[in-house]
Amino acid sequence: MTSIYEKALGAAFAKLHPKIQERFRLASEDGIASIGRGTMERIWSAKWATVPLYIGTARHIMFPEGGSHVPFTIENYAYTDSFGRETVTWIRKFQFPGKIRRFDATMVYSEGRGTIVDYLGDRQHLAVDLDMAPAANGGIRIRSGEQRFYEKLLHFRFPSRLTGTADVCEWYDDEAGAFKIEVNVTNPLLGPVFGYSGTFQAQTVRVSDAVPTDVLPLREESRE
Repeated sequence: MTSIYEKALGAAFAKLHPKIQERFRLASEDGIASIGRGTMERIWSAKWATVPLYIGTARHIMFPEGGSHVPFTIENYAYTDSFGRETVTWIRKFQFPGKIRRFDATMVYSEGRGTIVDYLGDRQHLAVDLDMAPAANGGIRIRSGEQRFYEKLLHFRFPSRLTGTADVCEWYDDEAGAFKIEVNVTNPLLGPVFGYSGTFQAQTVRVSDAVPTDVLPLREESRE
């Protein structure tokens, strides 16, 4: 079965490092997941963004805490959602002193939009178009695009000046024998907002039955 990332990248998927291909080839019919564990060397955020980032913690979208050498895990499960869409979870948990912060997302491939749509948070109320391409180091480069808000009957598109653009690169470092990731979120008017960089190991595990309920969104949104 073709993964949503193979659909998005097409022939360019073959340009990715074999280890990156393995992580981004997850499909529901295969019955496997990728579980990563590692350390964020640095997590940072702009002081002016503390309040909005704190508000985001209520729905597992970013957080205001920062630090160095922060343990984290990442859980990628592939499953078919209630609308019949192939879906992949991105559940990131960061272990700060005395608390765990989560950054949840679920990704689908939108045939209508011709790209991957990333639903941020645990209620899929924020949908973001993603542009993906191979990076020069064999990694995958992801850049966020248009962002839309869906909540019951309410729906609107965010003006670009009010959003943060995420620039993500995940790659495999052969010398270190580990995956590495760097994320930077910037606002066109205010500059840097939030980011992190870290190293992790990932294992492919067999999903014996259903996907764990704690990685699934609390509600699913049909609008892409």
